[in-house]
Amino acid sequence: MLHDASTPPDDIDVLGRVGSLLRRADLALLATKEPPLRRLGVSGSLYSVLMNIQVAPGLTGAELARVVGVTPQAIAPLVAKLVDRGWIERRPHPRHANVQELHLTDSGRREAAAADRVLAHLEDHLRRSLGDEDHRRLRELLGRVIELLPAWTPPVGQEQDGR
Repeated sequence: MLHDASTPPDDIDVLGRVGSLLRRADLALLATKEPPLRRLGVSGSLYSVLMNIQVAPGLTGAELARVVGVTPQAIAPLVAKLVDRGWIERRPHPRHANVQELHLTDSGRREAAAADRVLAHLEDHLRRSLGDEDHRRLRELLGRVIELLPAWTPPVGQEQDGR
């Protein structure tokens, strides 16, 4: 609900907004999954890189950065760490001499599988806790949120007056 400038929103209005709940859910998910992943030597960020390369072998660094949602500058140290560990390898791109593709090594596939077992178990916990129908519905609703967000435009004039 929109508020006029004379009536500030209360904490229920702010904390109950979908954006706030999504952020709090994301933070809760991070806090839950990081400790067991780190015991395997994998952070959530490294897991994301491994799984995206597993799903789409041959991604370039720039493509990987886009699908992970970070800049190419941010993805480079993650890729370097995984190359140093021997979990991914760089291969020449078949058509572009200055571009390298990223592929999991056998070791990388084993590490990715171990980390994915942890997150599959977490996903199963959520499915069992919510029930199959609510779990399915939540996935659908989150998918719709992801689709709808790019269509939003900020209110006119907000950028100009510093708010």
